[in-house]
Amino acid sequence: MFLSSDDAKSIAEKILERSEADACVVKIDGGEDYSLRFARGGATTNIATSDAAVRISSHIGGRVGSVATANLDGAALEAARARSEEIARMLPVDPDYVPPLGPQEYDASARYDDNAASLKLDALAAQAARVIEEGGRSNVDTFGCASGARRFEALATSNGLFAYERRSEIDLSATARNKSDTWSGWAGAHEFFSARLDAEAIARRACAKAAYDVEPVDLEPGDYTVVLEPVAVAELASWVMSAMDARAADEGRSFYARPGGGTMIGEKLFDEKLTIRIDPANPLAPEGAVGWEGVPHRARAFIDKGVVSTLYRSRSWAQKTNAEPIPFARNFIIEGGDASLDDMIRAVKRGVLVTRIWYENMVEPKSLLLTGLTRDGNFLIKNGRVTAPVRNMRFNQRLGELFANIVALGKTERVWRAVGGGAPAAPPMLAERFHFSSKSSGI
Repeated sequence: MFLSSDDAKSIAEKILERSEADACVVKIDGGEDYSLRFARGGATTNIATSDAAVRISSHIGGRVGSVATANLDGAALEAARARSEEIARMLPVDPDYVPPLGPQEYDASARYDDNAASLKLDALAAQAARVIEEGGRSNVDTFGCASGARRFEALATSNGLFAYERRSEIDLSATARNKSDTWSGWAGAHEFFSARLDAEAIARRACAKAAYDVEPVDLEPGDYTVVLEPVAVAELASWVMSAMDARAADEGRSFYARPGGGTMIGEKLFDEKLTIRIDPANPLAPEGAVGWEGVPHRARAFIDKGVVSTLYRSRSWAQKTNAEPIPFARNFIIEGGDASLDDMIRAVKRGVLVTRIWYENMVEPKSLLLTGLTRDGNFLIKNGRVTAPVRNMRFNQRLGELFANIVALGKTERVWRAVGGGAPAAPPMLAERFHFSSKSSGI
């Protein structure tokens, strides 16, 4: 169910008017989602869903009780409100309690396509058809998923805040395999505006990567020079970003904690080529205007030329440390350089081109030691040329070391991310001493 700003505000005001708590917060979200999966020349499943939910949080004496419901009729919402107050009275006082925000001013963030029909199943089928057609021309089997959505989020407080945001999304992920089923390739994209999604380019990239009939080679574990495509760079950088929590750093539990106490804000921890920032106004990967707890997102760098500029900070921790609250970012931009992907490959005597990674887990948060697997398209580089496909490998890599040893960066581009609000943009990256720890039999 896709609610307008007026409809969401009307629901929230009725709940707030009846609240008997010291303060009350109402969060409403929902929307419409569509997806179509395809394999070997045809659609396999298609789904269309519509949903909406209300979460009521009642604040009583430094305690917060919350109840969520997907039933939006008046009686259900009244029951949820009363139950949230009952829960709040039973809880202990929260030592991290902060009252709800009052009115805020938000920057504009353009993330909504008024052409809602372009996100529905007919449009998704057309995107899938382009991949299937390219697979036929390239003599490879194709598989994938096209998704579309339009979502809204509304936040209202008894202290006078009302915020409403909407976004649209279209997403295409395409995997191709050669006819002998010994090799695969992948490409994908995620956009807020459907006209920006180039299904033909995605299809060509996935199919070209898969069109190898030679037997993939196995590489021995060890340190390698790597050329990481943008989607792999964004995935690795997302772990660097997710670790940037001020409380964890202040309490000495983080990569960003200073050994003698305090945080590493102002310290150069990465290569000077690395800058990661967010910006609601950025047309390539705009962050939403409304952050966690209603705190506004502002344009800012988290890492500026290798220097840690800021860390995320919840409102409760900001209150305790007398600092500015900074909400967690779902969207980020890694500033790129002048090298092309071909330039990077030509610069490598022996190394690996990595399309993307998956199945990652943080092994050691204080050193940002990450493990994971490559997927759908590794290639051996010898003397500046791609010479053969390479079977997947597991990596164990300290991300601080990886991003401190950047050789070159290419042009920043929007990269694929599953529908859900994330919109990173990243460049390809050439780096040295990337540690592959073991072989993986998958392709």
